[in-house]
Order: sequence, then C-alpha cells, then structure tokens
Amino acid sequence: MLEQLLIFTRGGLILWTCKELGNALKGSPIDTLIRSCLLEERSGDSSYNYDAPGATYTLKWTFHNELGLIFVAVYNKILHLLYVDDLLSMVKQEFSEIYDPKRTVYNEFDDVFRQLRKEAEARAEELKKSKQVAKPSNVSSKKQGQAKVTRSDGNGKQRSNGSSKDGGDSDSSKSHKLENGNANGHQNGIEETVVKSKENGSSGAFDVNKLHKLRSKGAKKQDNVAIKAPPKVEPKKKATKKNRVWDDSPPESKLDFADPVDERGIENMEVVAENHGESMMDKEEVFSSDSESESEKDEKAVKDSKLNEKKKGGWFSSMFQSIAGKANLEKSDLEPALKALKDRLLTKNVAEEIAEKLCESVAASLEGKKLASFTRVSSTVQAAMEAALVRILTPRRSIDVLRDVHAAKEQGRPYVIVFVGVNGVGKSTNLAKVVAYWLLQHKVSVMMAACDTFRSGAVEQLRTHARRLQIPIFEKGYERDPAVVAKEAIQEATRNGSDVVLVDTAGRMQDNEPLMRALSKLIYLNNPDLVLFVGEALVGNDAVDQLSKFNQKLADLSNSPSSRVIDGIVLTKFDCIDDKVGAALSMVYISGAPVMFVGCGQSYTDLKKLNVKSIVKTLLK
Repeated sequence: MLEQLLIFTRGGLILWTCKELGNALKGSPIDTLIRSCLLEERSGDSSYNYDAPGATYTLKWTFHNELGLIFVAVYNKILHLLYVDDLLSMVKQEFSEIYDPKRTVYNEFDDVFRQLRKEAEARAEELKKSKQVAKPSNVSSKKQGQAKVTRSDGNGKQRSNGSSKDGGDSDSSKSHKLENGNANGHQNGIEETVVKSKENGSSGAFDVNKLHKLRSKGAKKQDNVAIKAPPKVEPKKKATKKNRVWDDSPPESKLDFADPVDERGIENMEVVAENHGESMMDKEEVFSSDSESESEKDEKAVKDSKLNEKKKGGWFSSMFQSIAGKANLEKSDLEPALKALKDRLLTKNVAEEIAEKLCESVAASLEGKKLASFTRVSSTVQAAMEAALVRILTPRRSIDVLRDVHAAKEQGRPYVIVFVGVNGVGKSTNLAKVVAYWLLQHKVSVMMAACDTFRSGAVEQLRTHARRLQIPIFEKGYERDPAVVAKEAIQEATRNGSDVVLVDTAGRMQDNEPLMRALSKLIYLNNPDLVLFVGEALVGNDAVDQLSKFNQKLADLSNSPSSRVIDGIVLTKFDCIDDKVGAALSMVYISGAPVMFVGCGQSYTDLKKLNVKSIVKTLLK
C-alpha cells in the first residue's frame, strides 16, 4: 500500500500531499532523501531505502526540471508496488498543467490523483495477468519449435533449422584451406605472381625455373660461407672501474646527515616549534575563478562547436539552436557532453563508479529543462557538473575543532580524536607532525596515546615526535588491548588537565575482521569526539572500497544501537599527485564526511584546508 505521495519545489516548499492516504510517516524519510540523495548528487538512482527503528520505507522520485518540482512516492519496503513509476509519471504530467508559481494550495488535485491512482493500479493488474498467461504459451511455442527442427531433415538426421546439407562440407573445406595456408602460402604466392605476369603480357615474364636456380645457388653460397672460418675480430676492451684511492684525510662533504646521538642512545633534538613558522592551516589560500586564459576559452569553444556539428548535422543548425534555444533537453542531447566529462573525471583519478553516478545525476537534473538562448549544451552540462561538485565537496555540517575543544574544556573533559586508516598511509606521522603542531600553535595542550600496539616501532616513532614537540605521550608497550590503553590515556589526560588526546591506532586493511572488530571496540568503549580517516591522495578506485568497508564494518561490529562511523577525512601526500585530485571527490562522495585536513609536505607546517573551488577547477579543466 502506498504510504504517501508529496509534491514540493527544489526550495523545499511542499505544494501538495495526498490527504486520502493520511498516513503519518515514521521518522524523517523525506529529509533523509534530500540530504542523502538530492544534495549529494545521487538523484540518478532509481530508489532509496530508508531504515529507522520501527520504520522501513522505499522512496521513488521524479523531477520536472523546467518547473523545479520534485515528486516523491513513499511505500512500505516489504511491498513491491508495480504501479508507482507509472503513477509518478502521470501525476507529474497532470500537475505540471495546473502548476502556477504564485499558488501554494492545490486542493482540487485530490480528485485527479484518486483517478490516476485507480488507472495505474488497473494497468498494473492487467500487466500482471498478461505475464501469467504468457508464460505457458511461451513454453509450448518453444516445444513446437524444437519439434519442427527435428522433422526438418528427410534422411532421419536431426539438424538445426535453416542449415544446408553442404554447409558442413563448405566449412570443412574452408578450414582445410586455412590449415594448409601456412605451409603452402609461399608457393601459392609465387604461382599468383606468375599468373599476374602472364596476364599483364610483359616481355620480361617471371620464370619459375630461374627462381629454383637462384635458390640453389644461394644455398651453395651459404654452405661455402659456413665452411669458411670467420675473420678474427679483436674484442673491445671493457671499461674498468678506476681503483679508489683511500687516504687518511676526512672527506670535504658531509655524508652522514643523521642527528647526533649521545652515549645513552637518545637523539639530541631541538624543539621544532622554534625553527618553523606558522602552519598553513591558518593561511587563507587565494583562488581566482576567472583565471582561465583566453586560449583555453577558445579551445573549449571550438570543441563545443565541433561537438554540436557532429550531433546536429552542421554549423548552421547548431548555431540556430544556440541562438533560438532548445525547447526541452533530451537524454540524447546530453550524452556526448556527459561522456566527455566522465572521461575527464576518470583521468583525474576519480573512481569509475562515482563518475558514472555523477553523470547520471546531472542528466536527471537537466533532462526536460529548457536550454537558454545563446547557450550550448556542453556549457550547460559543464555548469551543472561544476555546481554538483561544489555541493558534494562543501561540508554539510561545520566541524570546528578549536571551538569544540574549548567547549569540551568547559565541561571538564579532554577532546578525543581517533586516527584510523589502512596500512602505510601516514596516521602516526600526520597525527604528530601536522595536527599536534597546529593545535600547539593555538595554545592547546595535547597528549598523545600510543594505541598502535601491533606494529613494531610504532611506539618509538610516536615517542620521537612527542620528544621533538615536547608534549607528553601515554604508552603501555606492545601486545596490549588498544581500547584499554586509550581509556587509560583519557583518564590520565583528565587528571593532568590536557585539552586534547590524539589516539594513534594500528593500520589495518578493510577486510581484516579481527582488527576491524578491535577498532570498533575502541571507538565504542571510549566514544571519541572525532573519528578521522587518514587516506592517501594517490588511490583511485580503492578509496571507495576502503571508506565504504570501514564505515560498514564500524556499523556492523558496533555493540551500540547508534553505530558510529567516520566523521572526517585527512588526505595525505597531496603534494605528490599533480592534478589527479579525484581521490578527494571519491572519498567525500562515498562517505559523506568532509576533508578536514590536507597533508602537503613533510614538515610540521605542511597542513592545509581543502580549497573546494581549486579542486573543482582542476577536475574539470
């Protein structure tokens, strides 16, 4: 049974709901649909499943892009209503005829909807009955077809319908020729040349006997050459390496760049804060959206014009269409430009699945929309894709770490950040070299928790950074329960008055269930304020698999009813990718979490915010 049908504008104004159904929806399926699908550019999907305690719905929707309307149908998830798509299409057509932007109430549409619903249900019943009747007839027709095939041969041999008696012989002769082609190909070529020369009637006709004589002479010459001893050639002397001369004088250049070590084996390190400047997090990166050169604009204009010429058949038709405007954009008009955009996104390291979904979402938002005058289809698609990318990369909620740290301090507790991720992405390095240094610059007291009790050298690595930054570190060695170590670290920070606890965890692959279970236990037991996923900017399709499985495992293995997932992303090695910035888009799209920090170097100050406009321009250039 249909639970509810709503019509609302893209601005969120509800124009009409079905009063006849009168069912109060449990939870907030419409708001979740807007946040999870429409704002995150997943509108190309066919349906969305809403799961909440005591409520499981399936939502289907369609757009009227020219009027800016959205039509949503909600029904129980366990039901399979065949008429929903047809009903949405009919409601869209009827409502668009009476829609007036100045009106907000459409009470007269109740009777129209009642009639449309009856028609859709009757049509679905007829289709269902026709399918049930068609099944036995198809089976009998197949059996009759097999009987005809069996009786087709008069000699009592069964053969397929339409095959000739000589078909097998002809195929075998062809295969025989092909098999002998390699052995007799040279001889056949000689005979063809002889025939051609005779047909041409030239005086110097090719003689096969002369060819045989030449072959025999050539064989004798080769034998004589083989018998004769080859002339002696003196081998070239190999270049030998000169002997190194060792003397007692020390080398002029310094070969050992390691820090000096004292007798106790402790490195003599200085405080890095004195030698480094301000973190790049506090510097606003200036980006000009009008930085495109005239040559690039001209190249784009030429490409767009060529694309329209190929699609519409000529320069005049494309020019007339751009001047007069197109009535309504169709999917066939959008496909060439969307394919070019998809290929461009793939070259920027965007996951293929996400690039395809983005193009489907843009097509859904433009299909049926009127093309403005003096506007090309490709430029319209480009603008829609740019707006979609900005919406995806812009954080849905503001996460201000410094503000939240001060709020936790007023409550008398430390602010806890947990770093998670796969092996080798730089969790420990970015925890200490980037986040700790940035927090120290803002007069925030920090304590590290060495909860990577699995990897050899992890505690020593974190201890080195703590000594460089002169901040305390809580450690319990190896082969300990990370969840218990993190809990004791938070208790110690509460006693010492530390503002922030940075919890380092072991790297683990997304398919390693024991380690994922241990991570889920750590998060459930300590309830951190922020869970940051550390990922490489170098990954492509693997970013989708990593983040989706991390979120899924954390949700499945959690013991609490409200499962905890990833809150933010730290993107490392961003200075090594040139213009292949697609991993940022892939990670944000698959998780919905914002990119909070971008690591762009090896020093303590190399930390930046993600510049959304710069990323979008790089993806589309």
